[in-house]
Amino acid sequence: MDILLLPGFMLDADLWSDMRPGLARLGHVVDADTTRDGSIEAMADRAVRSMTGPTLLVGFSMGGYVARQIAYRAPERVLGLALIATSSRSSAPRAPTRLGRTGFRELSRSAVSRSLHPAHRSDELIARVQRMSSRLGGDVFDRQSRLRRDDDTARLGEIQCPTLVVVAANDELRSVEESVALHEHIPQSTMTIVDRTGHLIPLERPARLMAALDAAFRHLANG
Repeated sequence: MDILLLPGFMLDADLWSDMRPGLARLGHVVDADTTRDGSIEAMADRAVRSMTGPTLLVGFSMGGYVARQIAYRAPERVLGLALIATSSRSSAPRAPTRLGRTGFRELSRSAVSRSLHPAHRSDELIARVQRMSSRLGGDVFDRQSRLRRDDDTARLGEIQCPTLVVVAANDELRSVEESVALHEHIPQSTMTIVDRTGHLIPLERPARLMAALDAAFRHLANG
């Protein structure tokens, strides 16, 4: 099966680097392009056009919104769904920045630190996240900052594939209650709480997250 990776706000393929060996044992890994579109729906449409076979969707944060839109649009192509540190609640666009497109350099240290567990706020990891945002640049920052994330709680019952909801125990950006709502409204879902991690689970606890994905979806790879 294919495994389509959908990253979060101002994150690129490096978000998944520590997990790629494990993911490759489950299936063929593909990185979704979430950099060129100005809406969650357009990102989902682009992803659907790129899907060539049965696919496991792995969506982190913003990518979880995109993953669910893919599942609504093309349920016959979705084998499974992993929703990591995300929500079904609406989220307004971020406030306009004075930096503009040409002035953006990277996410601030304080913004990145808030996404991490206190034990993981190392210079190395913060710089890694900042490099991802720097590679994406000002145009992507502008587009992703303007994204509107609509509440899709009422639609969650449409998702009929096996679904894993993963929540960080110490997430300052998304609450445990938001993940519980996903779990309660998606019929074939299970939920895993990962301890000692902030929002950026794939970077902070990659082995723990990989173990959860493997346990939830190994049967799809073997099938």
